[in-house]
Amino acid sequence: MLKYNILCISLALLSFNNMNAQEAPLKVGIIGLTHTHVHWIFGSEPRGDIEIVGIVEPNKELAKRYAKQYNFSMDLVYTSMEDMLNKVKPEAVTAFGTIYQHLEVVEAAAPHGIHVMVEKPLAVSMEHALKMQDLAKKHNIHLLTNYETTWYPTTHKAYELAKNEKAIGAIKKIMVHDGHKGPKRIGVNEEFLEWLTDPIQNGGGAEVDFGCYGVNILTWFMDGKRPNSVTAISQQLQPENNPKVNDESIILLQYDNTVAVIQGSWNWPIGRKDMEIYGEDGVIYADNRHDLRVRISEGYDGFKEDTTTLEERKAPFDDPFAFLAAVVNNDIQLKAYDLNSLENNMLVVEILEAAKKSAKTGKTVKL
Repeated sequence: MLKYNILCISLALLSFNNMNAQEAPLKVGIIGLTHTHVHWIFGSEPRGDIEIVGIVEPNKELAKRYAKQYNFSMDLVYTSMEDMLNKVKPEAVTAFGTIYQHLEVVEAAAPHGIHVMVEKPLAVSMEHALKMQDLAKKHNIHLLTNYETTWYPTTHKAYELAKNEKAIGAIKKIMVHDGHKGPKRIGVNEEFLEWLTDPIQNGGGAEVDFGCYGVNILTWFMDGKRPNSVTAISQQLQPENNPKVNDESIILLQYDNTVAVIQGSWNWPIGRKDMEIYGEDGVIYADNRHDLRVRISEGYDGFKEDTTTLEERKAPFDDPFAFLAAVVNNDIQLKAYDLNSLENNMLVVEILEAAKKSAKTGKTVKL
């Protein structure tokens, strides 16, 4: 009986420890505070999926502003990546500095076996992207890219209807629109504005900042197939606000049986992130995060329309940092060319680089 009781206690303790291990939040470090999307991770931490264990930000005044807003100790803040990585040993880091610095983050984290999530896009150039990919593979880490539209229920419902249910017939054309009035006009803070409108630190202007959304989604829809060609135009319509970069962009992607029009702009009068998917029999409108319409053709210009307001996706598919924790913990197996995947986002950088070349030369770029 004594042996039986000891066995029961041992099994109970093992079960308790396993349960605690499963529920333990992922230890995450934040690299940089100049990208205002960093508010997202501070807002996400109370869910319990992650624990912020260290922050790298050399601008102490900026760090103090965030510390006051989110009530964290300045003891969490370090001035260098190596210092933070060595002292707190996070399991993953998230990059909220400039796009140019994404390579530096991976160079610092990967040799420690630390996983990385960067804000969109993955990199400023293919040169940087290839180095990041090599480091991720060499050190066997996850390297994810985060887009706001990845977490929209409408993004996934549109994909499901168009790709799996064939609700509108064969896809012929996809149009994606993203952007707002422009960084200065919407009032982003000084630290963000300084690099967001810098062609080196951001990798470009609106074509990078917002064109990447559409390219990411198209790469997913097309199962990772490269477009046959990329044609782009870009223009500077607000020279007084964006003197170093273009703020208007249209990217045309040509596939074997589908065409795409991607409009990334800092000149929309009303902020938007939406898309239209045209098939042989109808069209899907993903109007925003929650509202979706499906029109089925009737005759020449008639149609039947169904509208849906979608609820948030179930955890962890509703939040980038819950998703990151699930990927690192092997609760989710990331598929090639998924929206967050390295394969998808390597192609995004390649297409954006081709788009910038096309806009500069006035010529179509073949891939």
